[in-house]
Amino acid sequence: MIFVTGADGEVTYVSPEWCVFTGRDGAAATKHGWLDAVHPDDREIAVNFLRSAHVQQSEYSFRHRLRRADGSYAWVTGGAVPSFGPPGRTFLGYLGSLTEIRPSGSEPLTAYGTLARFVPTPMSPTTPPCSTLDLVVDHLLMAHGLIEQDSAKEMLPVLSQALMVAGRLLARNMTSGDPGDRLH
Repeated sequence: MIFVTGADGEVTYVSPEWCVFTGRDGAAATKHGWLDAVHPDDREIAVNFLRSAHVQQSEYSFRHRLRRADGSYAWVTGGAVPSFGPPGRTFLGYLGSLTEIRPSGSEPLTAYGTLARFVPTPMSPTTPPCSTLDLVVDHLLMAHGLIEQDSAKEMLPVLSQALMVAGRLLARNMTSGDPGDRLH
């Protein structure tokens, strides 16, 4: 499930997978509407952590519960990478993803976040991408997370640029008047 935020931290795009998973319309998720789908016990943690990530304009990973369309809650893990553009590396917002995780049962899960690094969890078969662009973003985010492990940091600017362009395309599709455009 892909999401995009603007420089103000407000959500500008959620993927069709997020809409199917939560049973909510994408327009209802924009700005801070997505918080309505977060478990009530995790909301304050989410708001405080994401505010901190936004202030630092840092990559982040975060785990919380998300309400499904049937009203039950599932644990998801996700995170985002910041996008910067001209002039002077202006912060543009975040491009990120969420993936459902299955608790192992050996220890209770809690909501938490980690700043400075985001390595996406592999895509879940329960929420396959509905569009080619969402699939590309999933792979770009995975590549971004893996690149530092392979000492190929010189590729980061190229991946960051690709993520920035993809985020703009996703956000533009979310705000277009034609719902068919949102599926790329």
